[in-house]
Amino acid sequence: MKYIEVNISLGQNDPFRDLLVDALGNEGPYDSFVETPDGLKAYVQETLFDEAWLKEQIEEIRSMTECSYSFEAMPDKNWNEEWEKQHKPVLVEAANGKKVWVRAPFHEHRDDVDYEIEIEPKMSFGTAHHQTTYMMLSYLAELDMAGRQVLDMGCGTAVLAILAKLRGAAYVEAIDIDEWAYNNALENAQRNGVDLTVRIGDASLLGNQLFDLIIANINRNILLADMAAYVSVLQPGGTLLLSGFYESDVPVLQQHAESLGLRLDQQKVRQSWTALRLTKIS
Repeated sequence: MKYIEVNISLGQNDPFRDLLVDALGNEGPYDSFVETPDGLKAYVQETLFDEAWLKEQIEEIRSMTECSYSFEAMPDKNWNEEWEKQHKPVLVEAANGKKVWVRAPFHEHRDDVDYEIEIEPKMSFGTAHHQTTYMMLSYLAELDMAGRQVLDMGCGTAVLAILAKLRGAAYVEAIDIDEWAYNNALENAQRNGVDLTVRIGDASLLGNQLFDLIIANINRNILLADMAAYVSVLQPGGTLLLSGFYESDVPVLQQHAESLGLRLDQQKVRQSWTALRLTKIS
């Protein structure tokens, strides 16, 4: 798999950098971002790259501040080598005091944490560095997982699914539309000694099996489109964890959730990124 790196220069970073991340990540197919002194680097799978669509987003920003871009293809091997050089371990500290250490194979082991997850990140999303993954891990560390049936939609590296299993979930199913993520999830499950059911696809795969907990860390548009499918396989009284969007997106997501018989119980925010805990009440 090859990625395109788009280097975007801005005349003024705030708030236009966040607007671009929202447009490219929530509205579009870009899945990784790195802040630079004069703007942003954005990454998208080569097969999903559409320069005409990118130009439309750039033109919107240009109406408000100076903005230019360039792009280049990044060979898969080079991306991974660079990722390893910059990749750092992450300590997630939940509200209940639980600590989760997420590290790559080349990072140090720690004995002073409650859970340690070893992730070979490769190109999959979900290494706890992103604010949304961090918040979802903290939710999973706080909730009772014992004996639960868990579904992780858009699983990426399967870091969330792995933590659910480590915390005592009876069954965990992880689904991602990307074949790379599927293979990475299988590798990481084996690496951490947990049994996951990993599948390639989207919400159309969901059938009659019911779940006590559903995790979906994707983006606003997919969540809005697929939330009804999630609710259809969520047990009454079950929990739905959502993330992958900004705090400004909460009203539309909450309104849609309530129309489907969900109640918003808790909201976490980290640097404007947001995660919601909802309960199915009907």
